[in-house]
Amino acid sequence: MAAAAVMVLLGFWQLDRYHQRASINERISAGATATPVPLPEIVGKPTQGPGSVGPAPPGDIEWTRVRVTGHYDPTREILVRGRTVDGRVGFEVITPLVLSDGTAVLVDRGWVPPAPGGALAAPAVPPAPTGDTTVVGRLRPPESRGGVPQEVNGRSEIRRITPAAIAPTLPYPIFDTYVTADEPPAGLTAVRPAKENALQNAGYVLQWWLFAALAVFGFAYLARREARGPASGDLLADEDGEKGEADGADGDGDGDGVNSGGVPHRAPR
Repeated sequence: MAAAAVMVLLGFWQLDRYHQRASINERISAGATATPVPLPEIVGKPTQGPGSVGPAPPGDIEWTRVRVTGHYDPTREILVRGRTVDGRVGFEVITPLVLSDGTAVLVDRGWVPPAPGGALAAPAVPPAPTGDTTVVGRLRPPESRGGVPQEVNGRSEIRRITPAAIAPTLPYPIFDTYVTADEPPAGLTAVRPAKENALQNAGYVLQWWLFAALAVFGFAYLARREARGPASGDLLADEDGEKGEADGADGDGDGDGVNSGGVPHRAPR
């Protein structure tokens, strides 16, 4: 029964994961046609000085479609290495977009393939637009365990996009989120949202609860069988066995005066 209880709990855990993933998929679908919302209406602005980040974004903002206007700062551009798009590994291009109030948000302008010369060669990155630019895209939460950008052959690179780790290298405060552009310029490939496999978790829910039901049924069957005692057929078999043993014992006693050929022994005179 303890095993069944654990299986039921595992089923509820997978059910919770199903609802989480289904919610993400709903936001991805809704964002495809939703009217973009101004960024500051969803994520709190940074209020500290240069090199700081704003408040943490709400937990349900991922993939929300937003709109933000400012000018790019190409001198602080960062390449995010080891990013896969359409089965190919390359770089995502992160460029700060500075708003009119002096704050900034990191914009993922798109993906570029690696240079033909290998990982140490600089990829061909289209320049960011100049002047005021309005970016429409999807909000993304900070990635975990990100580090400070490192210089690699004259360009800044990181492995994960973590605004709190990037902020100290910038001369302005930034939002604690980043935006993936819906329509990157020529030469860049859009980083499209990938839906979660919620049906897999739904299958795990059914699997764990089916196992729990089988465990309870098996326990009940064995307990009922134990309470009823041995079946009548088993009792008859036991009685036949005992009778056979008794007959065998009687046969041994009757054969004391008979030799192996069936002839009685004669007592010596």
